[in-house]
Formats: sequence, C-alpha cells, structure tokens
Amino acid sequence: MRKTLQNAKKIVIKIGTSTLVYPNGTINLHAIDELAFVLAALSNQGKEIILVSSGAIGVGMNSLHLSERPASIPEQQAVAAVGQGELMNIYSHRFRTYKQQTAQMLLTRDIIEFPASRQNVTNTLEQLLKMNILPIINENDTVSVDELDHLTKFGDNDLLSSIVAELCQADLLIMLSDVDGFFSSNPIQNPQATLFSEIHSIDESLYQISTGKGSKFGSGGMYSKLKAAERLLQANSKMVLANGQNPKIIFDILNGKKVGTLFTSIKEKEESR
Repeated sequence: MRKTLQNAKKIVIKIGTSTLVYPNGTINLHAIDELAFVLAALSNQGKEIILVSSGAIGVGMNSLHLSERPASIPEQQAVAAVGQGELMNIYSHRFRTYKQQTAQMLLTRDIIEFPASRQNVTNTLEQLLKMNILPIINENDTVSVDELDHLTKFGDNDLLSSIVAELCQADLLIMLSDVDGFFSSNPIQNPQATLFSEIHSIDESLYQISTGKGSKFGSGGMYSKLKAAERLLQANSKMVLANGQNPKIIFDILNGKKVGTLFTSIKEKEESR
C-alpha cells in the first residue's frame, strides 16, 4: 500500500505551527530551511507541490515579543498581520536559495463555499502549478471570524489543507505535526500507546482517542487532524500524518517507508493488492 505513494504527483503538504516555532516561541529557521530544500527538490523531480502553512500568529508573537497568545480577536488578527508578512519573507528567502519561486494565497471559508470564488481559487492554484510556482496557502487570520450569518473561518489549517487537497484533486495530503502519527492513546501520558500504521475508516472510538488541542502558538490538535482525514477518506483520497521535526521525512513517505499513519480508504487498499 505504501509503495503506491511513490506515484503521487500532486501533493499538498501541511506544516503546523509546532514545527515552525520552538516551544520557547522563537522561529525554527532550520526546519523552515529543510522544508524549503525538500519541497524544491520534489518540484525539480516534476512533482506539483502545494504548501499549507500555519504559523502567522506564532511568528507574529515572536516578532512582537509576546509570551502568551492574545485572548481577544482583534489582538489575534493584529498579531497575525505582523506574523504573516514575516513568515512569507522567511519562506521567500529560503526558497530562493533553492531557486524555487513561491506565491502567497490567503483564503477564508466563505470564498471556498461560494462557487464562483471557489472556481477562481482552483484556477489560480492550477495556473501557479503550471508555471512551476509553489503556492503557500494560509487562512487569512486578519479577517477570518465566526459570525452567526457569515462564517469566514476554517477553524484550523488541518481542515483547510484537506479542502485544498480536494480543490486541486491532489493525490496525497502529507500533514506534518509534532506527533509521530495517530496513537491508540496519548503517547506522552501513556508510554504503552501504539502507533496506527494504517487507518481505513474513522468512527466514534477514534474520535474519543483524539482529545486535546495544539500548542499555545497554534490552534489544531489530533481531533482536527482526524476530521481532515475523514474528509479525504470520503473522497477516496489519501493522507499521511507524521512528525515534521525533520521535514526530510517527506522523502521517506514518498519512498514508501512505514513512517507515520497512512489514512486510506478500503477501496484504495483493495486496488493496491
């Protein structure tokens, strides 16, 4: 089953804040450089790569010397505005080192749900890929809010990455986080927890396992990753959840090595036999 991942051509990579920002709040420049190297190398191999990157608020907190995530929405939006510019500046600089052109796309959920604008997003993505430009996508945190009659927020970039994978009909979503994959229980609390190598269906028992949330710099958690995986399984697509501490793990995933947790439908599993 894993060997089929070698054939993936269009790949969405989702990187979490915990990979981009150290626990002390400083920016993990080494991880960002490694990520740029890996994705540029894949692009040179003829892969079509889309990066969904969290980190605007985390990087903004670092730039503004904040030790705690702001509580109010306006404060979070202001911090995100600072951080997004800084994050793209870092990405642009590191990708240029490997001669890979990048482009920024900031999305809100209402854009995706409105058919005309959804098509425009799809068209832009496809054109960037044709031009060998690597799209870097984030939620537009500076304007995204949850209102009763106007939902603009995805909630987290785990969901956003699964939606992007659907939009561009990606062969694979690779979700990099601060965990090695999906475990039978929290491995930090339970050393006996076992890693699921493959998951082919998602039920309530798995959701009960996926408690907890992300770091103080991010908003995601295991529950949101499971929701993203469920969305892709329903679309007969694939997702790998793995530890992004060393982004070169992407090479291992695409070489078919058993790292992380592979989410794939029963149909995909049977067809691979």
